Amino acid sequence: MNKLKNLNAALAVVESGMTVGIGGWGPRRKPMALVRELLRSDVTDLTLISYGGADVGMLCAAGKVKKLIFAFVSLDFIPLEPYFRQARQNAEIEIMEIDEGLMMMGLQAAAMGSPFIPTQVGLGTDVVTRNPDLALIESPYADAVSADEKRQWLAMPALNMDVALIHVDRADARGVCQIEGPDHYMDDHFARAANHTIVSCDQLVETDWFHQQPNAVRSVFWERSCTNSIVNLPFGAHPSSCNPLYGFDAAHFKHYAASAKQENGWSNYFQEFIAPGEQAYLDKIGGAEVIESLPLPIY
Repeated sequence: MNKLKNLNAALAVVESGMTVGIGGWGPRRKPMALVRELLRSDVTDLTLISYGGADVGMLCAAGKVKKLIFAFVSLDFIPLEPYFRQARQNAEIEIMEIDEGLMMMGLQAAAMGSPFIPTQVGLGTDVVTRNPDLALIESPYADAVSADEKRQWLAMPALNMDVALIHVDRADARGVCQIEGPDHYMDDHFARAANHTIVSCDQLVETDWFHQQPNAVRSVFWERSCTNSIVNLPFGAHPSSCNPLYGFDAAHFKHYAASAKQENGWSNYFQEFIAPGEQAYLDKIGGAEVIESLPLPIY
């Protein structure tokens, strides 16, 4: 029942060509330490599924993305993630661009083991015409538009994935994960949909901790059996937020975004912040004192 692993061992299951889902939302509770370890690896040719932020941008900048399935890629106050923008404009990646609701349905379908979910979302829009992977189906039930015409539905396909990467506030060695922030986003669907789920946590706690907190169960959103690996990585979401522990680092995001406009910007950013390793990264950005002082985002 002990699922604890170090960073390198946990990410060893990710191989080139896999489909990888990344939890969180834009600049909020992204598993950035896990992403940085992927950036240090020789893994490539990935299909990513993400409500994207810097996770997507960095992996695109490093040339590790073959295809991206996404609803948006944004840093919020920087509306369009800069390295994603470059990859998209230069047609360096294949894409499946859908809206937030369709993506949620695709994750739900995968989590339930269903091949698709029928929906009216997207009908009559370019979401259908621009996505050859999306099919229309006729309802088998008595909801026809007329006697000669059956109602059509968009069949949102399951977004199955080999591996999911998620960051949480707390976890125990068994794989019980807690998210106390105002929104757990779609992380429960990612955890259930993936063949293998890797979770990084800010705080590793004993199992008794959950029994001692009267409302802890209200912030546990998936079964521990869905968690395959736990990695204890304090501040592992930085520069994204992990509410209520710390907010996102606007100054760092601005520095990162500015690098996209500089000659050899990505290479320089990689060598300064990522290549030296995770502890060096935390030291470089100021450590616990700086991160814990970051203001929480207001929703």
